[in-house]
Amino acid sequence: MPTSTSSFAGESKHGGTRQRRQVAATDKAESFSEKANLKRSKHKNRPLWKRLARFSLKHRWTIPLVPLIAFILAYLLNPTESNIVHPFLFLSYKFEQPGSQSPLYGKGLWDIAFVLLYTIVLSFTRELIMQEFLRPLSIHYGIKSKAKQLRYMEQMYTVIYFGLMGPLGLYVMRHSVPEVWYFNTPGMYASFPHRSHDAMFKFYYLFQAAYWAQQALVMILGLEKPRKDFKELVVHHVVTLALIGLSYRFHFTYMGIAVYVTHDVSDFFLAVGKSLQYTDSSFVPPAFAVCVSSWIYLRHYINLCILTSLLPGGAFQTVGPYELNWETQQYKCWISQIITFALLAVAKDDRSEDEEDVTGEN
Repeated sequence: MPTSTSSFAGESKHGGTRQRRQVAATDKAESFSEKANLKRSKHKNRPLWKRLARFSLKHRWTIPLVPLIAFILAYLLNPTESNIVHPFLFLSYKFEQPGSQSPLYGKGLWDIAFVLLYTIVLSFTRELIMQEFLRPLSIHYGIKSKAKQLRYMEQMYTVIYFGLMGPLGLYVMRHSVPEVWYFNTPGMYASFPHRSHDAMFKFYYLFQAAYWAQQALVMILGLEKPRKDFKELVVHHVVTLALIGLSYRFHFTYMGIAVYVTHDVSDFFLAVGKSLQYTDSSFVPPAFAVCVSSWIYLRHYINLCILTSLLPGGAFQTVGPYELNWETQQYKCWISQIITFALLAVAKDDRSEDEEDVTGEN
């Protein structure tokens, strides 16, 4: 009998404990539900502009999307060349060349408007691709650190961009300026000055200018984590933008497209190698072998061939006119020879990206 009483008392005690736990769990769930409801209610009561601002900060691609929509709507109000928005969206200075099957495009200040708008376009596509597609991909590969996720996203965006622009540059070189194919340095100076281009060439050249302007914007706004060689990178961006602007203004675009291609293709393979390293892929060694090979061939051999052509007695001096004449826009002279050589030498960009955050634990 005492045993039965003791057993009953034990069961009552355990039953009471379970009941108290259930009550506590219920109270906790109700408290959590109340907090969630309060949070939702508070969110709904916020002004619309605050909710939009919060959404924009979380989805940064919406910020450049707003001016893009504004430009498109402004153009749709009057979709003609007389619309002030037209030069921002489309190439300017179109004219018909006698004997040519397709129209050509000259150069002018409205080209700056085109570059500005497509800088915004690239800002939109960069943020959209990185935040909505590449961040989930980094999580899929088990990259836990936010800093490493960002680095991986940056490298993968580089892979995507140069994976498209590298082949496009080769295509434009082959079909728009066949005299420059395949990095033929005398063809870069023949029939100088090159004051007009077909639509494909001009779009490619200005779109690339917009990319580098957008990259400079990323650096200025601090959207990427500064590297150890940040100062060198700033110099490289300044020199690159100077080369693009000067080569376009003074008609050295045939040389410019060759430099574009050498940089794009080598940067593509470099970014592929770095992206694979973040995912601990077994393809890292062969990827870096290809990267080193392409870097040596394009950044050193091809670029040195271009630099050599700028030396006294080279193709720059011996092929085509060699004089300074502002009226005929003949700028292939000793002054431009020195400036171009100096800028190209600096822009060779033998930098090595800081990889201390790649190694180690993901």
